[in-house]
Amino acid sequence: MLASFPALLLASTALGSPAVVTDPPVAADAPVVATQADAPAAQENSGDILVTARRRAETQQTVPIALSVLTGKSLAESGTFNVNRLQQQVPSLQFYSSNPRNSAINIRGLGAPFGLTNDGIEQGVGFYIDGVYIGRVGAATFDFIDVDRVEVLRGPQGTLYGKNTTSGALNITTRAPSFTPEVRAEVSVGNYNFGQLKTSVSGPITDTLAIRLSTSATTRDGTIYDVASKTDLHRQRNLGFRGQALYKPTDTLSLTLSGDFNVQNPLCCAQYYARVGTTQRAANRQYGALAAAFGYAPPSTNPFDRVTDLDASINSRQEVGGASLVANWDLGPATLTSVSAWRYWEWQPANDRDFIGLPITTISQNPSQQKQLSQEFRLASNGKSRLDYTVGAFLFHQTIRTQGSQVQGSAASRFLLSGSDASNPNVLNGLTSTNTIAFDNTSFAVFGKLNWALTDKLHLQPGLRINYDKKSGTYDAVVSIANSQYSFVATGANVAALLAAAQAGAARTTFQNQINTLAPQHYSPRFSAWNVSGDLTLSYDFAADLHGYASYARSFKSGGINLSGLPLNATSTGVDLTTQSVKPEKVNAYEIGLKTQFLDRRLTLNLAGFWTDITDYQATVNNNAINVIRGYLANAGKVRSRGFEFDSSFRPSRRFSVYGNGAYTDAKYVDFKNAPCPPELSGGSAASATSPATAAGVAGGVSPAACDISGQRLPGISKWSFSYGGEYNVPVGRSGGQVYVGYDGSYRSRFSSNPSPSAYTWIGGYALSSFRLGYRKTDFNVYAWVRNAFDQRYFELLSTQSGSTGLIVGQPGDPRTFGGTISKTF
Repeated sequence: MLASFPALLLASTALGSPAVVTDPPVAADAPVVATQADAPAAQENSGDILVTARRRAETQQTVPIALSVLTGKSLAESGTFNVNRLQQQVPSLQFYSSNPRNSAINIRGLGAPFGLTNDGIEQGVGFYIDGVYIGRVGAATFDFIDVDRVEVLRGPQGTLYGKNTTSGALNITTRAPSFTPEVRAEVSVGNYNFGQLKTSVSGPITDTLAIRLSTSATTRDGTIYDVASKTDLHRQRNLGFRGQALYKPTDTLSLTLSGDFNVQNPLCCAQYYARVGTTQRAANRQYGALAAAFGYAPPSTNPFDRVTDLDASINSRQEVGGASLVANWDLGPATLTSVSAWRYWEWQPANDRDFIGLPITTISQNPSQQKQLSQEFRLASNGKSRLDYTVGAFLFHQTIRTQGSQVQGSAASRFLLSGSDASNPNVLNGLTSTNTIAFDNTSFAVFGKLNWALTDKLHLQPGLRINYDKKSGTYDAVVSIANSQYSFVATGANVAALLAAAQAGAARTTFQNQINTLAPQHYSPRFSAWNVSGDLTLSYDFAADLHGYASYARSFKSGGINLSGLPLNATSTGVDLTTQSVKPEKVNAYEIGLKTQFLDRRLTLNLAGFWTDITDYQATVNNNAINVIRGYLANAGKVRSRGFEFDSSFRPSRRFSVYGNGAYTDAKYVDFKNAPCPPELSGGSAASATSPATAAGVAGGVSPAACDISGQRLPGISKWSFSYGGEYNVPVGRSGGQVYVGYDGSYRSRFSSNPSPSAYTWIGGYALSSFRLGYRKTDFNVYAWVRNAFDQRYFELLSTQSGSTGLIVGQPGDPRTFGGTISKTF
């Protein structure tokens, strides 16, 4: 065996046509895991699909949690090689990204506030790779490398997982090192010069030591053309490596040392002209009039022509990596697990924050560096009594350092100001804000969950978590300008002195316009708190293939601090320090579910209903202040998410299988009276007791300081979402080969793309369809594929241009792509 492994290593490097593989036979001590789409294949003999959602191998159908599970095979064949594409497979999952750093993962519409990232808060959906918690969503946007399965758990998970997660968890497990030599390889090619290569080599070094080395490389031309730089944007340039060493000195002890490195340089993420709506600004300050004043027109007013003319640098390079050591020691009655990890993330962006080919904001970027250390211990019983348990402790420390800059250009005065200053380019031309941001986050928790078999069929499962969070940070913005007319340097400490030194009248007004556009400020927010949370689940096995459960969870999402700038006080001489921090979210989650199988387990139907109330919901606001470009965080009174979900699969024969999954999600603001106003109610003169707000979308109107959006829908959530598909195969020859045709589809109804619902930023519902046709046998697979087969035109998100001009910009989804994949296992 030792002699054969080096030969396999050499064979893997000499492959001329590596390709995706079908899943090999699973090791005897590993669980068989599958998604609902894969369920028929996995269930053909026994119907037992094992998962580790509750930190132990259990039959998926008996786990009293709403979850979806996808195998590496289904991910490969559907082209799901990152989190963004995962949402097309799981209807309850939402993923939004204007660039890798500004990304959010939500489940059932909850998890992170919609808008630009604020480093000072937690994410509500936990992201785990081989048991290691990833502290920022941006550090989780790399390509999947050698993934064995992905589990998507819905609802609070704080009593089983290290980090408190109030909305759910994505639990990714990579393929472990194997003591049986193997080589996996995959190559895919397609239009837009798409190419993707994945390789994996595993085998023994000694009788007690095995390794696995995995690589992934993806390249693709951009799908958007920038006529200004003559460059394709939204390209893919991704490279990843992962290495693992498994040491098993005895049958009861194993240690796995893992390391990974990923780099992406996608030259994204462009948003550009989508449509125009009327705000309450004066008519001559609406987008159309402003563009005409410069003689400007976008290269196309049809966003699906996929052309833009951005005049600022675009970049989204990120580097992600880390190392972990996982130890499992079987003590007999229980297994002790230790997960030690260090990870880092470096982000190097550049953006065109005005979204058009005019020099309004010429530089906008927030390079960031994150480092995190985590340690988790768990002790889990081995299921030999009526009382099973899992107890654990978790320690997490994270630092983020950000160096931001924003520079205004010669067109900024006209676009952002009113009065005589709007006609003077020098007022804002060269105005620069240099931001230094530091964040330190420490979290500690102890948690546990019991599984008490009251009878052979009735189980009571209480859980408890005690959690401590401490966050501290600094935000320092220095604002300066140096052009032919103006020159100053303003810090948070000298604004009042500079205002006093300014002459009365026009000079003072000009200085105030400058510091209101980019506000100099300095503050050091702090937050710390203990909280106790818990859950209770009652499950009952009505029959061997009929299982029901009901659960209640009381959970908390940690409070946070604002690290993207604060609104100025009434005199514009400093920041409003009352907005430095936000309170924790308090979550009450209720769920009932039924898991069923029929027809000798060839038909699976799982149902879940849920109701989640959150008070002190953490939301992005701006109070109509143009000086806080990114917005800041505040607490909304209450939100609610309720609905139902189903997962189903049916395999009437060995030749044919179908699946269908769906979710209805009704998520609303129950109480949010001081919300930011939508663009149609923004940009006008300030409302007062003698000058009340006027009608929405009328130029020259009067705008309220805030809006009551109670009863309106949360952003980014479709009421209806579905995934569906199937496969048909025909045997070929005597070698066990098959010719097959497969289909995967998804649909989501319309959703709001603005924190406060706006008539201008609804994204219409859309359906996506993908097909594949191929031939496979045990160790070989070749197929052609087409994704977004009907070239559906849709937006991933819409945004508004700063300054309430009425310009709506969008980020379109991928067009139709097609290609082929070939694979081999040795």
